[in-house]
Parts: sequence; structure tokens; C-alpha cells
Amino acid sequence: MTDTATSEIIWRPSPEVIERAQITRLLRATGVKDVAALHRRSVDDPEWYWDAVVRDLGIRWTRPYTRVLDDSRGPMWPTWFPGGQLNFADNCLDRHLDDGRGDKPALVWEADDGTTRTLTYRELAREVNRLANTLRRLGIAEGDRVGIFLPMAPEAAIATLAVVRIGAIYTPCFSGFGAQAVASRLQDSEAKLLICADGFHRRGQVVRMKETADEAAAMCPTVAQMLVFRRLGRDIPWTQGRDRWWDEEVAQASDRCPALAVEADRPCLIVYTSGTTGRPKGAVLTQGGFLIKAAHDFGYCHDVGPDDRLFWLTDLGWLMGPMLITAALARGATAVMFEGVQDYPKPDRLWSLVEHHRITILGISPTAVRALMPHGAEHIRAHDLSSLRQIGSTGEPWNPEPYRWLSDNVGGGRLQIGNYTGGTEISGGIVGCFPTEPTKPCGFAGPIPGMAADVFDEDGRPVRGQVGELVITKPWPGMTAGFWRDPKRYEETYWSRWPGVWVHGDWAYIDADGFWFLQGRSDDTLKIAGKRLGPAEVESILVGHPAVAESGVIGVPHEIKGEAVVCFCVLRPNQAPTEKLRGELGDRVAQQMGKALKPERVLFVRDLPKTRSAKIMRRVIRATYLGKEPGDLSSLENPDAVTAIRDAQ
Repeated sequence: MTDTATSEIIWRPSPEVIERAQITRLLRATGVKDVAALHRRSVDDPEWYWDAVVRDLGIRWTRPYTRVLDDSRGPMWPTWFPGGQLNFADNCLDRHLDDGRGDKPALVWEADDGTTRTLTYRELAREVNRLANTLRRLGIAEGDRVGIFLPMAPEAAIATLAVVRIGAIYTPCFSGFGAQAVASRLQDSEAKLLICADGFHRRGQVVRMKETADEAAAMCPTVAQMLVFRRLGRDIPWTQGRDRWWDEEVAQASDRCPALAVEADRPCLIVYTSGTTGRPKGAVLTQGGFLIKAAHDFGYCHDVGPDDRLFWLTDLGWLMGPMLITAALARGATAVMFEGVQDYPKPDRLWSLVEHHRITILGISPTAVRALMPHGAEHIRAHDLSSLRQIGSTGEPWNPEPYRWLSDNVGGGRLQIGNYTGGTEISGGIVGCFPTEPTKPCGFAGPIPGMAADVFDEDGRPVRGQVGELVITKPWPGMTAGFWRDPKRYEETYWSRWPGVWVHGDWAYIDADGFWFLQGRSDDTLKIAGKRLGPAEVESILVGHPAVAESGVIGVPHEIKGEAVVCFCVLRPNQAPTEKLRGELGDRVAQQMGKALKPERVLFVRDLPKTRSAKIMRRVIRATYLGKEPGDLSSLENPDAVTAIRDAQ
């Protein structure tokens, strides 16, 4: 193992942090002494735990549930909170209006060009109600699917809440998608209506969303109507009879619309994730499950409460977009939405955002940190970041160097990096950090309460001190209610390896102190001369070299070793791809990992293929390098990187 699994404690909570933590309140309410004991009891008695959570979070029910969990159909198909009815939007809006928080900011938005807008809970509720009434007038009924193809503007939150308010289901699409990627999601979900924008600005350039939406709709016979948000006011193509302006339609609508009470396991969104092969998988998330899991994780892991301003560098098309909106509003906090990127027009944009909007919880991916590092730390020190209470992190495993750079220059020993990992199909996290617990660099404190997580070896036995499969052995609220109209694929994807065990597809490691570490996707695992290792270990060694900004590591067939290591490196600015450097990097891996693991090749590339959630797509790198079909590429944010892999030298 690398030093990430054996390193020292990098942060400890102060008594003041422990005292104000949301999870401290839950421990006192349940009479449990600490997080470890809470996790044990939550797994042993999930009905007790989730009932206590629902009460502590103040989730509002139109009709009380008769019990917490019915698992008579087995762990793959549980029913949570049977008999109960609620509405997602009611819990995010109306509940707070009834509690007197109508004048509090619900959303704060900043555009690429610096334009800002704030909506109070009362103003947001009115906008949601107008759009909900408009959707009904346009024929959208309970259970219908609506595609949402919007930038991270307030309208993205308004649209999602309006759809679930009337019991319909939304499918979010990444704002940078091409037409085929949007179409595949609309086709699979059989969306009746698409909500899009005329366009938006990214790095000062116009993203022509309406033209992309038109191409996608042409491939989707079920899309009968398109509602267009006038974001830029630009001239766009128009289809009479199908296209309607959002502002003109909602102007006719009432700002009162009762929320439809539905069962807790009623679908509210279908989020598509890419598999190694085949078409994207439509994970079905539910009104009660997604609401409760998001509020739970952000309350107890990221310590989000009513006084916080929560920001995550994300897009609506990645689950973190809906989670940002849901978690902030379900907790009565303020969601900060950002339409731009972290380093435009200047390298200090992210830190300016934190200072200007007094953000308290900042969410960022390791990829974004690596992109900021070459700009230097002086841009951080130029801003007042005293409002920050926690840094959240998700999306991919950390390398030690960028983790410590963020911790030293932004955290300054004061702030915890709340590492958090799970997935779209989870509705949130599996393992995480807690504001009451110490942290190690790149690590996690342990499983999140309610998640029966473990690490299994090849024979399905729990292991400690070695890399194994991250698994979950019991159901939880928020778990996907299968893949949209494809239950068999869902069962085969997660439940087919060991009976009654969810195999998540990540390599994990638990060290001697009980801290957890992720080692990358298990379908990316390397097995060199009989030795298993996660690619993140080798990537961390490469990124530790001062010339390397990013790396992606794959295993390729080898006659003697079974597999050999091939490394792809993105160099820092002003670094030349020389043969000397290539040799240095190969020797560095061999020295730290052992001679048997010395890379077969070290190649230099200008970019690595990544998803919109900043995960390096190693299976795309591997397939492209081997001249094979790379599979579904619709979730790539940078498809040109595939060409970069082909041209690697």
C-alpha cells in the first residue's frame, strides 16, 4: 500500500465543532455514545435507525407510515416506509414556509459572467407552483417523464421541484451533452416533454443548447413539446406547435399548486449512468428515498444545517446537482448554484465565489483541485475564506499531493476535508467522514450510518489490511428502485456475484486504525504477476512527480505477467515529454511499488477522458489503447480526449 493508508491524522475536531455538529444532536437524541456505535445499531436495527432519522430531520408526512421497512421481497427490492405518503417538494419548500422561513434565501446563483440572483423560499415556491401548473396544463400527469436539459441556473431547481410536485418524473441531462447523449436518455425514459434553455455561457463562449435539444428531440418521437427557458435571449430555431417559451407560459399560471402526496417509493427522477458496455443505465430514485438519503448524508456527514450556504462545483446532469438542491432545501439551508467554471475568467474564480457568497460548505472534486494547483496558492490567499466550515469532496479517489495542497492552502489545519463516496444508484454515499471524527489524508472515517458496507476478498469473506471489493449487505433508503424498465440488468449488475450482496464496483481498503480508502473501480483493477492493486496507487506515485499534473493507469494483456502496467500522463505547463522524463516516471513506480510492477510503457497525453463527475474513464483508455470498441461515451465531458489517447506517444 501507499502512504495514504498508513499516514498520520491530518485533522481533529475541536470541542466547538463537535458541539455544534448535526450528528452530535442525533447521537444525543438516540442515546448512542459515538458514531461507531450508531453505525452498528443502524445496521442491526434499520427500522429503529431510519425512524429516528426521519424524526430528527423533520421530514413531513401527509400520511404516516405503518412501518419503516418491508423486505419480504428480499434485499434487491425493499419497500421503505410502506403506508406513508409525502411529497418531495413539500419537504423542500412548503414545510419551511409553514415554519416561518419564507423570507430566507433558498437559492443564490452566479453566472459565468458574474451576474447574480437570489430567490427566497417564498419566491422559489411561487415559481415552482407556476411551472407545476403549467406542466399540468401542457398535459404532464402523475408518472409522466420530463427531460431537463438546463445549465445550473435557478430554473434547474425550479424545474426539478415542479416536476416532482405533481408526481411526475424528471430525467436530468448534462448541460454539455451532445444531441445523441440527450436523445438516448429521452428515448429510454420515453419523455413527453423536454425543458431546455436557448443557451448559456461557459468560459465566455455560448453553449447552443436549443440546437442540441432540437437534434435530440428529432430522434425521440415521444417528445411532443419543448419548454424553452429564455436564458440568453438569442435567436434560435423554432418549431411551431411544439416549442413554447417558459416565461410566456408561466405568466398565465397561478402561483398556488398543492403538492401531490405520493407513496415514499414513488419514482421522482431517472438518472443515467454509463456502464462498461452497452447503453446507459437508468437508475430510478424515489421521492422518499432520495429526499431522506440526501438530507441524511449532508446533515450528518457534511454538517449542513439551516444557517449554512452549501455549494458544490457540479452540473444538474451529475447526481451531485440534484443532491445540492435537495440537501440544501431539505435542511432549510441556502443552495449556491454556479453556472461557470472554477478558473474563469481568472484563476481565483472559485475563491472569489466563496468570499462573495459567504459559502460555508464547499464541495469540490480532486480533478478540479489538480486543475487549480498550477495557478498557485496566492489566488487562495487573496480572498477571505473565513466563512468556510467544511470542504466536501467526491467523484474519484484522491492522490496525496492535491489533497495536501487543498488541506494546507484552503483548510489551513482548521477545515476538515469531508471525503464522501457512493454513487448515483445509492442516492448518496456509502462511506464518508463526520465532523466529530478525525481524518487521514485521502481517507474516510468509515461507513455512513445506515449503510451495511464491508470489504470482501475474492471468496466473499470480509478482509482488513488488503484491497477488496466494496460491498453492501443490507438495503437502505435511497437505493435505486432498479433500472428503468430493466430489472434483470439491475439484478445482474449489482446482485449476481454473491447472494444478497450489493457489489458496488470499487476497490476499498481498511487500515489498521479502521480508516477506509478507495483504490478506484474494481473493473479497472490491475493484476500483475498475481499481485492485485488499484490503479489509484500507481497514479498517486506518478502525480507525486513535479512534472505530472494527472495520470491514468491501465492493465493490458502480457504473455508472462498476465497483465502489464501502461501509464498515461498529462504534464504540467512548461514540462516537455522527454525520454528522460519517461524513464524517471517508470523508475519511480518500480522503486515505490516493486520491480515486478514497473510500467510496460509510460505515454504522454494532452488530456484524459473523464465523466462530467470528473472520474477518469480507464475502461475507455484501455479499450482505445487496445484498438477495441470503447462502449458508451455519452457521459464524457471531453470526448476529444479519446483522440488524445490514440495519439499518445
